[in-house]
Amino acid sequence: MNALLYPIATEKVLGAVDRDNAIVYVVDMRANKKQIKEEFEKMFNVKVESINTSITIKNMKKAYIRINKASKASDIARRLKLV
Repeated sequence: MNALLYPIATEKVLGAVDRDNAIVYVVDMRANKKQIKEEFEKMFNVKVESINTSITIKNMKKAYIRINKASKASDIARRLKLV
């Protein structure tokens, strides 16, 4: 199962990249935090500090993935072409 579907690039999310060292992804509704963490760490070769998930009104599940201070979320955002 692919837990990570696609990243979100809104003004609010791009603020979180700088402020919280976090990336926001839309994830599969069946994915749990452990699966999201393992896939993200494997894909970007970084350590994940924490994950918060929420389900939107449009019935999409978002994951706010906070990255360890040793890595920069802005580097990942550039690789994803969000910035």
